[in-house]
Amino acid sequence: MLLMLVTAALIVVLFPHTHHGEHYDYKVGAVWRGQDLVAPFDFDVKKSSDEVKMEQEVERQKAILYYHVDSTARNVAIGRLHELSRRHPEMASQAMRRTVDSIYRIGLLETPDDGRDVSMSPIVLIDGNVGSEHRAKEYITMAEIASPLLRDSVLVANLALDRNRTALELDSRLSQISISSRLVMAGDHIISKGEEVSEEKAQIIASLEEENDRRFSDHYSLWGQMLGQWLLALIAFVALYVFLKNTRHSILNDNRKVLFVLILIVLMSALEALMVRVNADWVLLVPLCIIPILMRVFFDMRVALYIHLTAVIILANLVPNSFEFIFYQLVTGMMSIIAVRNLERRSQFFVLSGVIFLSYSFIYTAGVLSQDTNLLAIDADKYLIFFLNAILTLLAYPLIYLFEKLFGITTNLTLLELSSTNTPALRELSRRAPGTFQHSMQVANIVEDLVSELGGDALLARVGALYHDIGKTTNPIYFTENQTSDFNPHNELDYTESARIITSHVTDGLELARKYHLPSEVQDFIRTHHGTTYTGYFYAKELERHPDGGFDMTVFRYPGPRPYSRETAVVMIVDSVEAACRSLKQHTKENTDALIDRLIDGKINEHQLDNCPLSYGELAKIRQFLKNKMMSIYHVRVEYPTVQKNQETKKQ
Repeated sequence: MLLMLVTAALIVVLFPHTHHGEHYDYKVGAVWRGQDLVAPFDFDVKKSSDEVKMEQEVERQKAILYYHVDSTARNVAIGRLHELSRRHPEMASQAMRRTVDSIYRIGLLETPDDGRDVSMSPIVLIDGNVGSEHRAKEYITMAEIASPLLRDSVLVANLALDRNRTALELDSRLSQISISSRLVMAGDHIISKGEEVSEEKAQIIASLEEENDRRFSDHYSLWGQMLGQWLLALIAFVALYVFLKNTRHSILNDNRKVLFVLILIVLMSALEALMVRVNADWVLLVPLCIIPILMRVFFDMRVALYIHLTAVIILANLVPNSFEFIFYQLVTGMMSIIAVRNLERRSQFFVLSGVIFLSYSFIYTAGVLSQDTNLLAIDADKYLIFFLNAILTLLAYPLIYLFEKLFGITTNLTLLELSSTNTPALRELSRRAPGTFQHSMQVANIVEDLVSELGGDALLARVGALYHDIGKTTNPIYFTENQTSDFNPHNELDYTESARIITSHVTDGLELARKYHLPSEVQDFIRTHHGTTYTGYFYAKELERHPDGGFDMTVFRYPGPRPYSRETAVVMIVDSVEAACRSLKQHTKENTDALIDRLIDGKINEHQLDNCPLSYGELAKIRQFLKNKMMSIYHVRVEYPTVQKNQETKKQ
């Protein structure tokens, strides 16, 4: 629980914190998918930016242009003209002088710098403290001067623009423009579910969002927001905790597994937070399906789905477009779990990647059709994001190996590698103890079929059966299945010493398992396949010598522990049954059935199966299965008659 508390806080800290109120998921021309929207309070509907710009332009044209007479302008122009005539004697200066005089008699009007059309604006000419209204057509503007020389080098406007008064006039008019078009009262209906979002409706909704932001910022508290988000994440983790406690308590009992789950969620959350900071439109680029894939590989389908659901719920509260995010990730995650159900080959990851790409693409295409009713609104960049997401999901394969090594959790991929008889441990067993190797192979085949019928982990049981006797590699000749001649080394040893050698194959096996880096789940089969039983033959012989029991019985007892899972218990039973049935001289149905019943009853009476979850019904199924299997393996064959060749065969 402490780990979950810290993880929830860490996820909240990773994400940027928005300073806005409630926003809505809508698009102009699309269908409103939310509930009927009613105004929660009074608010003004803001005009669009285009409307405001249009009104500003109208007011700009209506604004008065203020001018004053510059009495020095004519003298400046005449001076410039004289200077030009001295440099250019050939210039018709007298004619130009007359033109200049005529222009100034009418008046040369300065045009505004902002590009306003003076012909459309009223003009006020200020002479002293008196202003008189005029129209631009009464005067001449620079644009009307035909001569470039006069326009560029001589003339100066004698009706100069009074920029201060003109600016004050314009600012006054612009400030009177209202940015609101109308008032929406609290309780007014805005839009109904299923209604098309028009331009007008979109403007009203945008205004409501803006008012939400304003009201939100008035009482915004960063710590309050973070506390709320942390509590929401914590609620999701509590639901996950309750689920695991009631259905997969073994995960909660192992802090390595809990830490693995939480680190994976934090890692994916950090990537989502990074995408939100860089570009919120890229949140679907993060390969979030890595979570259900790894959970399915390491645990099972139910755990994978529930953990993925927890992660999606937490992240949906922190990313934009929550509903869209949940739908995409939940559906694609479920498809990923189904696709990875029987993960046995590396090539399946490419199939899985294709499933993820198609899932995202179909959801997006269907969403566009449902909202825009045609495919013209499709954004091709979305498919590129889905493709990159699918490619990044291939990182799940190296992550499986990494997390296996970091947390010591065994997956089916590792078990598949260990099930090969070409591993160093099994090759050495086959070379040094061929009889034990054949016995292990036979037990593995039987166990796999039996555990599969019982609904257990058949692959784990098969691998455990293959390695359960690797300790016999150390002293192979002391075990009867490896003795190829009449010589038996136990004939030269005391019963106590023989028992020590026999029982030591368990501890020797554990040493070899550590040498070959076998997972702890496989080592459990080595520890438990004899439980705490006695070495039957040597213990019985020692009892004959000491009927009063005056000897150290622990020497004849295997170190244990007893089996504590369905798979380890089945290996114990099949191991003893297969070895005993092979030693029978007559494999009749009566002999075989009686032997199997005696062996299983012996395990029950010796309390070897007390710690495992096998029910009486499952034990009955095991009995019947082994009876049928042993008879099919050791059935009595038909004796073929010997054909004697007569030296004198019939001659044709």
